[in-house]
Amino acid sequence: MRNSPVFITTLKHDRPARRLTKTVCRLWLLLLLPWPVHADSPAEAAIASAQPLATAVGINILAAGGNAFDAAIAVTATLAVVEPYSSGIGGGGFYLLHRARDNHQIMLDARETAPRLTRQRDFLDTAGNLDRNISINSALAAGIPGIPAALEHLASRYGRLPLQTTLAPAIEYAREGFPVTERYRRLAGYRLEVLRRDPETAKVFLHNNDIPPPGHVIKQPALAATLMTIADQGAAGFYQGKLADRLAQSVTLAGGHWTREDLLEYRVIERAPIVTQYHNIRIVSAPPPSSGGIVMGQALNILEQFDLSGLDSVGRKHLVVEAMKRAYRDRAVYLGDSDFVDVPVTRLLDKRYAEGLALGIDPQRATPSAELPPGEASVGIGEDTTHFSILDRDGNRVAATLSINLPFGTGILAGDTGVLLNNELDDFALKPSAPNAYGLVGDEANKIEPGKRPLSSMTPTFLETADKVAILGTPGGSRIISMVMLGALEFANGGLPREWVATPRYHHQYLPDVIQHEPAALTAAEQSGLKSLGHELSDIGRMYGNMQAILWHKPTNLVFAASDPRGEGSAEKAP
Repeated sequence: MRNSPVFITTLKHDRPARRLTKTVCRLWLLLLLPWPVHADSPAEAAIASAQPLATAVGINILAAGGNAFDAAIAVTATLAVVEPYSSGIGGGGFYLLHRARDNHQIMLDARETAPRLTRQRDFLDTAGNLDRNISINSALAAGIPGIPAALEHLASRYGRLPLQTTLAPAIEYAREGFPVTERYRRLAGYRLEVLRRDPETAKVFLHNNDIPPPGHVIKQPALAATLMTIADQGAAGFYQGKLADRLAQSVTLAGGHWTREDLLEYRVIERAPIVTQYHNIRIVSAPPPSSGGIVMGQALNILEQFDLSGLDSVGRKHLVVEAMKRAYRDRAVYLGDSDFVDVPVTRLLDKRYAEGLALGIDPQRATPSAELPPGEASVGIGEDTTHFSILDRDGNRVAATLSINLPFGTGILAGDTGVLLNNELDDFALKPSAPNAYGLVGDEANKIEPGKRPLSSMTPTFLETADKVAILGTPGGSRIISMVMLGALEFANGGLPREWVATPRYHHQYLPDVIQHEPAALTAAEQSGLKSLGHELSDIGRMYGNMQAILWHKPTNLVFAASDPRGEGSAEKAP
């Protein structure tokens, strides 16, 4: 089966006529070729990531004899260098892994933890209200990073190559630099005043204290040195010894609460994924402290109670929105770090529970969120975070979503380490029912506690049927879950990755009680129809998300991959 044809779509760089021709050819092959016995392993490997430099690095690691997990290390580290607005060594994330030789599936939880000295009152003003400047722009907002531990964990337990090999490309990009892109400029502009607050940050990420011009080279020699320490000493080089001392001291000087003990005690956790079923599709996704797998699974369980194919587009979107609304409501009430709170996973994903929620949906009327209580919320930007998807020739796969929260995190560099501090502690419910930067509300289950991991929306996902396997995920803050869900519905309808990543997006997160949507996501007729059902609409005025997706069609052994046209990423096959 190794010699079967493979097609990779890189969505953004093809001309329209060429894209159409390729799509027709693929569909023709899928429909007309005689289907052999299902392939045991893909004929080729594929990588889709949010940055072409990172995709190319991953492809080179595969060509050098690495597997999907080695490539994941290299892509993670490279993105940490060339996408400082989306992820970093000072951040965290979730890695969904599938090891082909024994079908082992696990979620690697590298989410940040709250320092032991952190208290809720740290983030409140004198009147007891949440101080947003503290929760997103100060060193107090920085959790203990998980990425360095994840890199070693992947290398020691799943990979083939040493860290010196897989981290070498990232070290070179940190030392020699990478060119500024338009996406970099846009997100630097969004956080410009914050980046200017820290002279060292401004020196590294700005040019003459302003947004760098296109092509300007960003060099990070201090980060290169930190990465070299990790390459030589593993995670211990980051969480112990002199580097750990410098990290703790610099964060303390900046007003934060990191200690040597916090760093020493950090552990990556392997967790069983959330596994749900939507018709004939097995969905494998992120467990707590991510809300992604539960919220998406619950929403799809609700939708399974309806015949979506028998409805017009307004009726379908109405039901999708109502399912989102109820699932996000339960997110706000029940979800948090399962090491600290009892998350009722079985109940939330019970088909009978979904059936009861579905019975409360009126096909002719939008249910006001006020009828589902509590809180108030606002909308965050949702453009930071990053995702990559990997499939190797052995059938190993990785879906990884990584973040430092808002673009450039806190905007604070940890002394001379080159580590950009995250602001992930804002993802806690720092005050009950007070929205975070993405408008998400929470309560007791997601309150901040020492050592606890904040609730996340990151949703790296596998979709599996008897003849197909999909790998997908996206950044996008609170909208991540709904984006992956819309991608899953496209998969269910027989679409290819180019359709999943390009599908127009709309979203409801319970509060605010409004359908947020991209400018072209809803036709005039759909907008009119949804309004007539009682929905409030909000055109957010821009595209959002940056999905990276791969499909392996086993009967023909065809592989398809696509990078979201909204971003600057790429999808490529291994040589």
